[in-house]
Amino acid sequence: MKPSSTTLGVIVGNRGFFPAHLCESGRREILRVLEEEKIQAVTLPLESTRFGAVESVADAQQCADLFKAHREEIDGVLVTLPNFGDERAVANTLRWARLEVPVLIHAFNDEGAKMTIRDRRDSFCGKMSACNNLRQYRIPYSLTRLHTMNPDSPDFRADLRRFAATCNVVRNLKHARIGAIGARPAAFNTVRYSEKLLEASGITVETLDLSEALGWARRMKDEEPELQQKLSAIQDYTSVRGIPKESLLKMAKLGVAIDRWMSDKRLSATAIQCWTALEEFYGVVPCTLMSMMSNNLLPSACETDIAGLLGMYILQAASGQPAALLDWNNNFNSDPNKGVVFHCSNLPKAFFVEQKMDYQEIIAGTVGKENTYGTIVGRISPGPFTYCRVSTDDLGGRIASYVGEGRFTEDKLDTFGGYGVIEVPNFQKLLQFICKHGYEHHVAATKAPVAEAIEDALTTYLGWQVYRHDAGHPG
Repeated sequence: MKPSSTTLGVIVGNRGFFPAHLCESGRREILRVLEEEKIQAVTLPLESTRFGAVESVADAQQCADLFKAHREEIDGVLVTLPNFGDERAVANTLRWARLEVPVLIHAFNDEGAKMTIRDRRDSFCGKMSACNNLRQYRIPYSLTRLHTMNPDSPDFRADLRRFAATCNVVRNLKHARIGAIGARPAAFNTVRYSEKLLEASGITVETLDLSEALGWARRMKDEEPELQQKLSAIQDYTSVRGIPKESLLKMAKLGVAIDRWMSDKRLSATAIQCWTALEEFYGVVPCTLMSMMSNNLLPSACETDIAGLLGMYILQAASGQPAALLDWNNNFNSDPNKGVVFHCSNLPKAFFVEQKMDYQEIIAGTVGKENTYGTIVGRISPGPFTYCRVSTDDLGGRIASYVGEGRFTEDKLDTFGGYGVIEVPNFQKLLQFICKHGYEHHVAATKAPVAEAIEDALTTYLGWQVYRHDAGHPG
């Protein structure tokens, strides 16, 4: 996955019979704000056109050529209008550059005390014309929350950060390579998915038979340096008090086998079969290995839930933080807006108040406690989170998703595994939506508020069907 730093192509719009000097000052202000937000900019040099802005056909071609030369770096494009701007020049630049990246349209505020012919911007109106032309050109675009904004305002800076998250989601999804290790568990019809629908969105799934991974692990010599490094990494990651050395060694061998396969296939995420083949025929659960990968921004989902893994992948791309796969699992007392989320668990360490390695209590009675060591257990720390579920709607021939925000609460719970109490506004409406539309019981989460950026990325640029759950969106 590409690092979370963002590079934007910047188009400064101009129209000659409006005050052109505003382009120079506007360009300077925008570039300063981008630098302060640690966003890299690719834009025409000040001397290359009038004030480094784009107005004529020649300007548009020059800017398009610059963007094409930096195609591999540019994650998105910011169109900024210090005055009305030439909407055709903006549209032509984007058409000729053919970047196919997200585009954010920004217009400067006019000031009531500066409305003379020298200083009136008319960006308010110019933004509408720019959007009209982009729609004619069939170029998708995003908008700032307010129609016109001062670039130095907190609201615009928040919009920039949101747009950067949108860019990161789109860029990573378009070239995603993810791995499926093992078949889906026979009892889990809910994790069925369509590889073909994912491939149509640029997402490739590589498969690996579980027997191959176990064969590689069993052939591994105990003294291999890579294996010893993995064993040390596991012991440094979490408390392993009371865990048999043999179980830790098995985990390390399986971890090295997975690492090698991921490197060979250039994968950045995995979904792994668990119930109950790994326990019966190898003698550990993969939870610690998956937790470590997710914590290191290589998300890993259990029960071979590829669609659930994509939810993790999307959330991580938007937030730059680890993501987890959870069950919507229980009600919480009689509060209709609270519930319990849970997994056995493989949650990343970053999610917990505190955690340790343990055994898998649910299936220990079936396969024996000695075969189920490796879970990471504890209570999820309180704070905001975003949830997301992706599903391939094979009957409708489309990819569908829902996304929203809530918070992990401080409520205590006497239970096992990895768990937390959540609060979601209008939670019962969301649960009705999930059941009515046949979504799965798994849901991905990250500990940051990024729902708006994800909705924009998946609807505007991927063309997926997305329901964003909040008070203003119908279910």
